Amino acid sequence: MADKVNTLPFFYGSITREEAEEYLQHAGMGNGMYLLRQSRNYLGGFALSVSYSNRCYHYTIEREPNETYAIAGGKSHRSPVEVIDYHSQEMDGLVCLLKKPCNRPRNMQPKVGAFEDLKEKLIREYVQQTWNLQGAGLEQAIISQRPQLEKLIATTAHKRMPWFHGSITREDSEPRLQNGSRTNGKFLIRQRDLQGSYALCLLHEGQVMHYRIDSDRMGKLSIPDGKKFDTLWQLVEHYSYKPDGLLRVLTEPCQRPDGDGINAHANITPSGGILTRLKSVPIPGLIKVPHNSFCLLIHLLVLMSLPMDTEVYESPYADPDELRTSTVDRRQLFLEDGELGSGNFGTVMKGIYKMRKYKSVAVKILKNDDNNPSVRDEMLREANVMQQLDNPYIVRMIGICEAENLMLVMELAELGPLNKFLQKHKYNISELVHQVSMGMKYLEEHNFVHRDLAARNVLLVTQHYAKISDFGLSKAVAEEQNYYKAKAHGKWPVKWYAPECINYFKFSSKSDVWSFGVFMWEAYSYGQKPYKGMKGNDVLLMIESGNRMDAPVNCPPEMYDLMKTCWTYKADERPAFAVVEPRLREYYYDISQ
Repeated sequence: MADKVNTLPFFYGSITREEAEEYLQHAGMGNGMYLLRQSRNYLGGFALSVSYSNRCYHYTIEREPNETYAIAGGKSHRSPVEVIDYHSQEMDGLVCLLKKPCNRPRNMQPKVGAFEDLKEKLIREYVQQTWNLQGAGLEQAIISQRPQLEKLIATTAHKRMPWFHGSITREDSEPRLQNGSRTNGKFLIRQRDLQGSYALCLLHEGQVMHYRIDSDRMGKLSIPDGKKFDTLWQLVEHYSYKPDGLLRVLTEPCQRPDGDGINAHANITPSGGILTRLKSVPIPGLIKVPHNSFCLLIHLLVLMSLPMDTEVYESPYADPDELRTSTVDRRQLFLEDGELGSGNFGTVMKGIYKMRKYKSVAVKILKNDDNNPSVRDEMLREANVMQQLDNPYIVRMIGICEAENLMLVMELAELGPLNKFLQKHKYNISELVHQVSMGMKYLEEHNFVHRDLAARNVLLVTQHYAKISDFGLSKAVAEEQNYYKAKAHGKWPVKWYAPECINYFKFSSKSDVWSFGVFMWEAYSYGQKPYKGMKGNDVLLMIESGNRMDAPVNCPPEMYDLMKTCWTYKADERPAFAVVEPRLREYYYDISQ
């Protein structure tokens, strides 16, 4: 996977072509000696530098739309490492076979590009301002949406750069460059039109030179006959160390005049009105956003998987403070016709709860049954568990309402259970599975055992946002004990249970990990039922014999390997969610880049 490239001893990070040649020369320039570096003009791409006959050759390894990697015109591979392995056996267009890696000097880490630190700052600012999040919720939202956030920030970051002056004219740009210091190489970039065309304005010997920057059909940016770049900041970084067709290198950014800042992000009024100075935002592979057309930008962001409410621009991650109460005023609760579901306890209805604004809710209503007080106790226990949980990936308990019936009021996940959703919509699986792993990691850290994790109990707020629900079987466990032991067998979802649950009535976060493996199988099989056609005893015999379910059709091998790891027979040898979540995150980030 591309994430693992940073650990390779021959990966140098964001170094220039010239720096790569220097490292190869110091290492002896043997035929077939090579190193890998970050591409400085393609987002997510790499460059391979090879020495042969005392010369250096450079090959771009592009990331392709289907998430594979290839040297232009060459065979596609799953990772840059596989590209190198292949060309160690086959020249296939290279000047020679790759024979010997040129490893980094001792104690040298891969070089981090100039944009990386700024990117982290911009991502954090964007999530804080746009979704109104702080603390753990902020961190988890960033983790969950990092691939999409990085794409957004990378393609809009130039609006935060001091050298980007927005939609000014050629005539306006010249006095800006000529005022103050007249350093050769002083520069700014301005926007020429709404079709993705810019101009690089460069001061040379007191005169301003204007270089047109055009965008091709794929969104690549370049001056005429120049190198192509995915972003303006990459273009500036390149010409800051090499003229490459310009009269000179870029040296000093021309600062925007005070009060002429360009916002990369819009400010939204409470009513949803727009106060924005966004110009054209080039997103590779998509159309350009016209001046002040922020609604179109929002639709593009939805296409990029950012979980936003496009009508009011409210984050589904952020909840109003009013949700943090424990009781619900029946006068402010309005039930709608039709059931969302039903069970032994009663029914689940959709409702509206009036707070500062109306919020859709799910209401679990206890049926009138004077002969079964245990059902009431069970519902109150579930409410008690849910009120202790505060995580973006767990359904929030709003409160208890004592009225004509006992009611548990919870936030509503409009799209319903994941298993039913995936039967019709076969996408975003790794994103949603990773979010569930973050919710389960939270439960593990807070000593809660779910005991009923399954795709039917994962609900969707949006097609990009999942929450864990149904805590009727959940238990808080003592920190020193780490497990819960049931007194007797109940109406249990046996096909999701680990062997120790069935054999010894013993439940822990490790047994939840087993259930998570079954949940993953459901997700990657698009909502199919596990162990189809088998009875509970048959499933247990199969597990005891060492057999496990086969991989779902077209399931990524990395994900099936993780499922099988979750199905490790002995609980103490099974990974914790603290291990499972980072593995899923690595895979999700890799395929999303």
